[in-house]
Amino acid sequence: MTSARFGLLLDVDGPVASPLTRTVSPAVIGHLVALAAAGWPVVFNTGRSDEFIRTQVMEPMIAAGLPADVTLHAVCEKGGVWFSFSGSGAGAGEVSVDGELALPASYASAIRDLVAEKYTGHMFFDETKRSMVSVEQNVDVANADYLAEQKEFDADALELMSRFDMGVCRLDHHAPDSDDSVDYRIDPTIISTDIEALGVGKDLGARRALTLLQDAGTPVPRTWRTVGDSRTDYAMADELHALGYDVAHVDVRPADGVPAKPYPVLTAGELIHDDAGEAFLRRWTQMAAGEALDDSAVL
Repeated sequence: MTSARFGLLLDVDGPVASPLTRTVSPAVIGHLVALAAAGWPVVFNTGRSDEFIRTQVMEPMIAAGLPADVTLHAVCEKGGVWFSFSGSGAGAGEVSVDGELALPASYASAIRDLVAEKYTGHMFFDETKRSMVSVEQNVDVANADYLAEQKEFDADALELMSRFDMGVCRLDHHAPDSDDSVDYRIDPTIISTDIEALGVGKDLGARRALTLLQDAGTPVPRTWRTVGDSRTDYAMADELHALGYDVAHVDVRPADGVPAKPYPVLTAGELIHDDAGEAFLRRWTQMAAGEALDDSAVL
């Protein structure tokens, strides 16, 4: 293997998986395999479940020729769940769950019932989550229709929080519990609503990523590229920068506004989502192969 140029910390929805089809293109899979095989540390830092990563990322990567001696890491549910996998026959290793960050099972059941009673036409309850509660847009529903319905669902989820005496925030709205505490967050995205403990986030995912590499005996690069499609994804670059790493963040959906940051923020011109992610991964794959590149601005 060649020495790593930098480590990659990748959100999955948007830069890796299409938010429309919820699948990963063969081109993206091929780049990920090539980069991992070249010795570049690749860690997924996602709100998705371990099952989603296994079926949509790990299994296609293994089928595409991921070497048996190459290990990748996945931090799922924004740091609440994590596991590693390789190209060997064993595939995925043991899944770890931070029990202190898991939502009460009774609340998850109430949300499942709420979706079944009122919202199945627009969204579904994600049964694969282990620590957070997520409700996601049906693939056959127009996004504008889903987003309109999402507001009503989020209001119902907030009301349920009060019934369970769970302090919660959603954007600028704060509703403390009977002890005047707020321990949970309702986080709406363009295709889902995540209901989670305040302790989770892409910053926690970044710290878990470093720990996974260290525990595996992998040299931790000083230079990183983080990739995401939402403002909350900047937290992983923020964390790495605060820890003293050289980092640049790739924003594959900059239309939401690019915040001022003490590190470079990169975009892919008119390309967005997994098209932009594929463009960056392709350039990095060329770098890993030793190809000379003229356009260093996209690195």
